[in-house]
Amino acid sequence: MRGTDLDTKATMIEVSNIPYLRLGVNIDHVATIRNARGGLHPDPVAAAHLAAEAGADGITAHLREDRRHISDEDIARLKDELDLPLNLEMAATNEMLEIALRHRPNACCLVPERRQELTTEGGLNVVDQEEILRPIVDKIKTAKIRLSLFIDPDEEQIKAANRLGADIVELHTGTFCDKMYFGNKSEAEIESKRLASCARMASTAGLEVHAGHGLNYDTAGTVSAIPEIVELNIGHFIVGDAIFKGLQSSIQKMRSIMNDARAGLIAQR
Repeated sequence: MRGTDLDTKATMIEVSNIPYLRLGVNIDHVATIRNARGGLHPDPVAAAHLAAEAGADGITAHLREDRRHISDEDIARLKDELDLPLNLEMAATNEMLEIALRHRPNACCLVPERRQELTTEGGLNVVDQEEILRPIVDKIKTAKIRLSLFIDPDEEQIKAANRLGADIVELHTGTFCDKMYFGNKSEAEIESKRLASCARMASTAGLEVHAGHGLNYDTAGTVSAIPEIVELNIGHFIVGDAIFKGLQSSIQKMRSIMNDARAGLIAQR
């Protein structure tokens, strides 16, 4: 469970008019490990329960067309067993739309998907696919499911997302994280400023702003200090770190870094 110090920081953040920053934990790669051997272990749904106990605010799972990690049964169990909101990442296909309408998660996040990619390599090109996406977006919203679009931090993509009627944009942080990882500090600073500018633009347009992809202990603090961002979705790093430290410990450390960054915003005001 969240410790008292984390509860106190979260309360400070809410009272200061800086929104509390939610942590969505992506459990895809627990399923990746399971599927490497077959069978039932390790169970991603059990990981989701542990994440909830450690202070996660939501669970994210990407049901891919090729089912390389999360399975249909995992989605059904997550929806049935979990009290936390479920964010279903999915390609904009009729198959995935049918699954989403059947399970009715808290949110559907439309992402680009290619079979040959190791992981999602960039944001959804909403500008070029606006009319293709519209029927799927409309059906998801008609079903009272929150609609999120995973996009690059780009002004034209934000405008297109707003025209489509998205509830949320999740800004792709992968470029920023890559620049930090490979030690290109000046380019990383440019990318962080771009994230901040696009977060402000999206928030001003009435879109809820999330962020994710490639975040770790070294990069999460910078993104957490962007006040318009209200949710981070982090998976691969947390699952990898959990091999050495345990899932609950890794989540609690990430939660602490996020809250410290938000508390730093308060100190600046």
